[in-house]
Amino acid sequence: MTPGRKHTQDLPLGASFRDPSGFLFLSAGKLLRQVNSIYQEHYDRLMNSGLYQELVKQELLIPHNEIEHPGIAGENGYKVLEPELVRFISYPYEWSFTQLKDAALLTLQIQKLALDFGMTLKDSSAYNIQFHHGRPILIDTLSFEIYQEGSPWIAYRQLCQHFLAPLSLMAYRDIRLNQLYKALLDGIPLDLASKLLPFRTIIKLPLLLHVHLHAASQRRYSASRIDTSRTMSKVALLGLIDSLEGGINALHWKATGTEWAEYYSDHNYSLQALEHKKDLVGEYIDQINPASIWDLGANVGLFSRLASDRGIPTIAFDIDPVAVERNYLQCKQNGENNLLPLVQDLSNPSPDLGWHSNERISLTQRGPAGAVLALALIHHLAITHNVPIHHLALYFRDLSKWLVIEFIPKSDTQVQRLLASRADIFTEYTQASFEQAFSTCFYIHRKTPIRDSERWLYLMEAHGLE
Repeated sequence: MTPGRKHTQDLPLGASFRDPSGFLFLSAGKLLRQVNSIYQEHYDRLMNSGLYQELVKQELLIPHNEIEHPGIAGENGYKVLEPELVRFISYPYEWSFTQLKDAALLTLQIQKLALDFGMTLKDSSAYNIQFHHGRPILIDTLSFEIYQEGSPWIAYRQLCQHFLAPLSLMAYRDIRLNQLYKALLDGIPLDLASKLLPFRTIIKLPLLLHVHLHAASQRRYSASRIDTSRTMSKVALLGLIDSLEGGINALHWKATGTEWAEYYSDHNYSLQALEHKKDLVGEYIDQINPASIWDLGANVGLFSRLASDRGIPTIAFDIDPVAVERNYLQCKQNGENNLLPLVQDLSNPSPDLGWHSNERISLTQRGPAGAVLALALIHHLAITHNVPIHHLALYFRDLSKWLVIEFIPKSDTQVQRLLASRADIFTEYTQASFEQAFSTCFYIHRKTPIRDSERWLYLMEAHGLE
């Protein structure tokens, strides 16, 4: 797990302070997890029952080592763990449809396996899942507790709110409704999902049971009465899990309908220009050899793969959920483990959210990246979103030491498309102004014209960054 650069050493991290079982903290540059004494019995069962070993073997749970460490002073600690680091922390509002679906199915798979070992998940938060080496994985070792025969699954409501409700809204209404996560950090309330879903979904048995009737049950009874009065046999619990699994598997979204998802089949590059651009980007990457790359405006990941195929961990951001979905499906099909596609609107990037604005950290706080690719991007930010060029330079400087950036002049047909329906008020959008603005933040090491086009590719290094 990567902690980001906002947190203070030897304090619980913002994302884990709510759990009395334990928390994450930083110590001497390492990310550690403290297990509190209140959780001792459950932790020992996890480790001694064979469940932990089976989960790690199947790559369903992040592995850890127990280490000698005093923990945080004043806390009632039992163990300190050093978990394997996840390269990049992402959030459900940044995932494609299939990423969220895969995270949901993983959670249910883990719950079924836990029952085989006499344990159960006490929570089913989407934030406990991360994408690691191309696959979803559970990162919260303290999510398990000893299963008591007859007890209901206390994580049921959370799974419906965090997974089933948003997936059904994305499938039946609009893919962009996963952005509700930003306002509703504990998932989409079932009464809201029930109101927003089309009436025809009541004939879908899993949605009828787990969204519509579940919402009605919540309206009739308080949460405390539901949690304490109901019992459920293990057979019934397994039936509930199977029903949820079937309902989630039945949800589908077809990734079509946006112009940018077809960009590489409908662009103004000649084959010579495209191949030259790929060669140049590859040369620049080889020259700087970064530890990681963020590809901003990655579309379906054509240029992202120039980095990930070299073994460089790469995050492929794009505003278009169709492009991100296609990119992720290609990653799954090819078994790619160095590329993570994510939805990101750079004109309104993911902010700090949650308690003290510190539970879900902003995109910038999750950096810096080793290098940033900004290919065929800045004309969208400068013209579509009216961001002045000097603001772009300052923003990119915050993201990385190294920048590979493409400048596309107004005469290019892609820029002309953006200007077709609006007045050209962008007097500063020139190559000379671009170079002047970026020179205040970066050294320009290389600038190369892309053959058979009017476009230029630049390699820049931020001032004053080691």
